[in-house]
Amino acid sequence: MNTLLKIIKYQQHDLLRSRWILIYTVIFFLLTDGLFRFGGDASQVMLSLMNVVLFVIPLVSIIFSAMYFYNSREFLELLLSQPIARFSLYFGLLLGVGMPLSLVFLIGVGVPFIYHASINISQAILLISGVLLTWIYTGVAFLIAAKNDQRVRGIGISIVLWLLTAIIYDGLIVFILFALQDYPLEKVVILLSLANPIDLGRILMLLQFDIAALMGYTGALFSKFYGSLWGSIMVVSALTLWAGIPAWLGFRYFVRKDF
Repeated sequence: MNTLLKIIKYQQHDLLRSRWILIYTVIFFLLTDGLFRFGGDASQVMLSLMNVVLFVIPLVSIIFSAMYFYNSREFLELLLSQPIARFSLYFGLLLGVGMPLSLVFLIGVGVPFIYHASINISQAILLISGVLLTWIYTGVAFLIAAKNDQRVRGIGISIVLWLLTAIIYDGLIVFILFALQDYPLEKVVILLSLANPIDLGRILMLLQFDIAALMGYTGALFSKFYGSLWGSIMVVSALTLWAGIPAWLGFRYFVRKDF
């Protein structure tokens, strides 16, 4: 445990000095503050931030984490030559990357909300969704990097995976609904939504507003299925599993990896 904490502390110290982390924080802060100054109330700001959270956070998390893992290869090889457990090394690196990314998001978005309004349940859901998506795509990036030795291949897979979950996946669902509109697809749509963490984050945030009717058939379905307290708990549980499973699979590849 001592070794794990030392690695986390070193990684956080290293990352928090990075200018990219500072830029990431400033962008979220200026965007949120600007929306409050020019956009109006907290609900409008949250709606405007929703797409930023759903698209920018996964992209930054998966690319930044994959690049950091590849850039840390010499550091990993050095530590592996010491009597250090691979569990402590892998999860120390993972936590050392995920925690600063989550922290700067919370600061960049949370501070303007506290200053201009207050943190209610809807804003808390926005922050929770952003943190969970950060951990999910950080874990996925580590899984990809642990499995693929070639940097270009790993970064390419990361970008393609982001495109698939952020953009292409929704188009595929719409196509399936259109092609099979004569069949009962309620359960299929629910299962498909659970297979995409970005969709789960979108559902969780949209259900905080009375706009399910504007989402059409799928919106009414999600509102019926996920609109209750147990439905929201189910979404958060699914997102938590999405954060844990890739991280564990990445560790399994890391243990068997020959450096």
